[in-house]
Amino acid sequence: MATVIDTLKARPRHPEKQNRPDTPLQRKPDWLRVRAPGSAGYSETRDIVRQHGLTTVCEEAACPNIGECWTQKHATMMIMGEICTRACAFCNVATGKPNPLDPTEPARVAEAVAKMGLKHVVITSVDRDDLADGGAAHFAAVVYAIRAATPGTTIEILTPDFLRKDGAAEIVIDSAPDVFNHNLETVPRLYLSIRPGARYYNSLRLLERVKDRDPRRFTKSGLMVGLGEAKEEVMQVMDDMRSAGVDFLTIGQYLQPTRKHAAVDRFVTPDEFAAYEQIARSKGFLMVSASPLTRSSHHAGEDFARLKAAREAKEAAG
Repeated sequence: MATVIDTLKARPRHPEKQNRPDTPLQRKPDWLRVRAPGSAGYSETRDIVRQHGLTTVCEEAACPNIGECWTQKHATMMIMGEICTRACAFCNVATGKPNPLDPTEPARVAEAVAKMGLKHVVITSVDRDDLADGGAAHFAAVVYAIRAATPGTTIEILTPDFLRKDGAAEIVIDSAPDVFNHNLETVPRLYLSIRPGARYYNSLRLLERVKDRDPRRFTKSGLMVGLGEAKEEVMQVMDDMRSAGVDFLTIGQYLQPTRKHAAVDRFVTPDEFAAYEQIARSKGFLMVSASPLTRSSHHAGEDFARLKAAREAKEAAG
């Protein structure tokens, strides 16, 4: 039996998963193998993160791209603590009762962004169902702090769903990030087993509300594949996203963090990802990133530049 232990707290990282039967860990194909991190740039980014007492989703979610991104000083900040109130079957972020919000966090995040000289930053968070506004005001405070510290930095946020938090989404939308991202994660049929604390149409409506409130705001959403979804279901989600006005779609391979998490149904081939990208572009997305190692914040800065260029070209074409 494989049990993931948080050594700092001497407690299971995923207590809600400990009674689940072990699921098999499949051997990764060659196209999913990455080098272990260890460059000088990686170490420098890690040191800045540590010095400012920050949490990153790169570490908490065990992202396979951490070596590449941190070498380039691209770190995705995870705010509002490292403990999530949800228990998604795919996610490696710890589950439990979170600590109170730290009012110094917005300033510390902004200082780290400035110190790293980031031209584009991605800010995400754990779900905070324990808070009346789901942490919306804190999320907005981080955006405002970054704007004040480094006005030239473009800001991309990857938010929770703010389920049953009336008015919360509007607080975050009005903070005016350059990109508002919320991942649908998987197809509706798999929500009960993969994302049980969320509701597909609530997440879809959140993305639609961004466009309703600010039509010029870029919106983005992502899917994991390899969980047992059918191609036709993925295509339907694409259509749903386009109906909600989503500009940018990311699709990546689900990778199982531990034996207690949802099992990988299969490894989707690079050719299949290329086909998904072609289909998505034909449906009208301004930007699509689809590959085995694609993640929401992977190459986010470069992709944002392409996203803006795509809108400009579309508008110029009439």
